[in-house]
Amino acid sequence: MLLDGMKIVSFCHYLQGPAAMQYLSAMGANVIKIEPPKGAFERHWSGADGVTAGGVSAMFLCANRNARSLALDLKKPEAREVVFRLIEASHVLAENFRPGTLDRLGLGYDGVRARKPDIIYASATGYGASGPYANRPGQDLLIQAMSGLAAATGNAESGPLPVGCAAADQHGAALFALGIAGAYARWLRSGEGTRVEGTLLGAGVDLQTESLAYYYASGLDRDVLRHNPHAGSWFHEAPYGTYRIADGDVVLSMNDLQKLAAALDCAELRRFAGHNAYHERDAISAVIAGALEHRRFADIAATFDAAGIWYGRIEDFDDLLDNPQVQHNETFRDVAVNGETIKLLNHPLRYDGKTPDACAFALRPGADTRDVLAKAGFGEAEIRELLDSKVAFAAD
Repeated sequence: MLLDGMKIVSFCHYLQGPAAMQYLSAMGANVIKIEPPKGAFERHWSGADGVTAGGVSAMFLCANRNARSLALDLKKPEAREVVFRLIEASHVLAENFRPGTLDRLGLGYDGVRARKPDIIYASATGYGASGPYANRPGQDLLIQAMSGLAAATGNAESGPLPVGCAAADQHGAALFALGIAGAYARWLRSGEGTRVEGTLLGAGVDLQTESLAYYYASGLDRDVLRHNPHAGSWFHEAPYGTYRIADGDVVLSMNDLQKLAAALDCAELRRFAGHNAYHERDAISAVIAGALEHRRFADIAATFDAAGIWYGRIEDFDDLLDNPQVQHNETFRDVAVNGETIKLLNHPLRYDGKTPDACAFALRPGADTRDVLAKAGFGEAEIRELLDSKVAFAAD
């Protein structure tokens, strides 16, 4: 794989950090996850009322594929020396604790760089390593609120709305992985280390690159965000948005109004020929909504296809599994976990026509402690001493 040979010591927990490690491990990176004796946060919490598969948190399973688990008590000085021995044989230290946490453990950037000058030291935080918000809790919903994403997602009827997923966390993970991969490319070329820093706030803002460019260039104010409920965004012209039909909901993308009027055989919509479809989108959307509300999807699909209308049915998670393109793309895989099965996402990219195949989980904290230590050069007696003194912990 692309990143075969890359070695990462990971102090990542929750979602942003582990998801970034999962992107990299899918490309071949060797990720060693350093966990406390009882395991990282995501082993003990899960959404949907604590849903599990085979007794393992679904949150852990969603973002820790292929990471190997080494459980250590980092409050003990001996554990720090174990970590430094791992770091000296690795390329990357990755972490997403609050600023200063690893410094207090003796594993901050300056201390690590003193032991390994070419280290790629990658930190992902909520807001940044410094600044007035540095010590605030960095959590996805808080970021959606601060970044403007929730304000831009809502409409005049609903008010601000968060999107229905951890968008900042997941985008932050992708950006974090991108930065680490770029730093590794630099290391391969020059042997130099890099300080990589990502933030959830930066990810939440970066998600909105297009709309923010329009907003600041337009001179408009925040009132424009309170658009009508049909509009898919504050900056698109009609008919762009969502509409109720007799048996569900559909979206209309960017379409010529006269072509849409012909497809719907709607005289009232034809009267908007030559009008500004952005300034009059409320009136136009109302006409389209009236023309669609009593029609069934099967009735409009063939007509829209023939007319070249850009449209789609709004589908839910159950529909997603039946989607033929999703099936063709091998988006999901069934994974066995302690005798139960969970459906998980595959890596979102293909390389040379193939989806990365590796799929292994450290189902318990310290599942790989003995093997990781042995491969790092620790002798059997050293490993036994670390375990007996409760510096390191093994799942068995």
